[in-house]
Amino acid sequence: MNLLWIVIAIVAVIIIAIIALYNGLIRLKNRVDEAWSDIDVQLKRRYDLIPNLVETVKGYAAHESQTLNNVIEARNAAMAAQKSGNLEESLKAENTLSGTLKSIFALSEAYPDLKANQNFLELQRELTDTEDKIQASRRFYNGNVRDFNTKLQVFPTNIIGKQLGFSDRKFFEAGEGEKENVKVEF
Repeated sequence: MNLLWIVIAIVAVIIIAIIALYNGLIRLKNRVDEAWSDIDVQLKRRYDLIPNLVETVKGYAAHESQTLNNVIEARNAAMAAQKSGNLEESLKAENTLSGTLKSIFALSEAYPDLKANQNFLELQRELTDTEDKIQASRRFYNGNVRDFNTKLQVFPTNIIGKQLGFSDRKFFEAGEGEKENVKVEF
């Protein structure tokens, strides 16, 4: 009879441990999803600001249409990638958009009237604030991905987590274009 109680106790401890590991993974997975949602909110704000910024710049820099077209194309590609749900495609498109936005701010240096325009300055301030929030959201996301991936890779969670269908998440990394200075030629 004692052996039966010992076996029941061992099975109960194992079941409780599996439940605790599973709940911990779910908690971290939800944090990663929440962090991605925070990035999504800031990206939506950026998508909404970009057309206003481009229209303001168009009035001053009509012959810079290629730069403006590149910004619009990058915005549209980023929005399409976001809707597709493909994380890798979305990360790449967002990095491209960030790079093209740098070029539009560089244009303001060549046009003093544009640089002094209140509407442009306000849009630039809002977009800069949004970019800062996106960066903070990316750091928050990457911190949660790090915690989730670490939990998933350590023993004994690495054995049980894979069996329960959990897999590593990808970090939000800067693309090659974002690591370089923007080259502006006139």
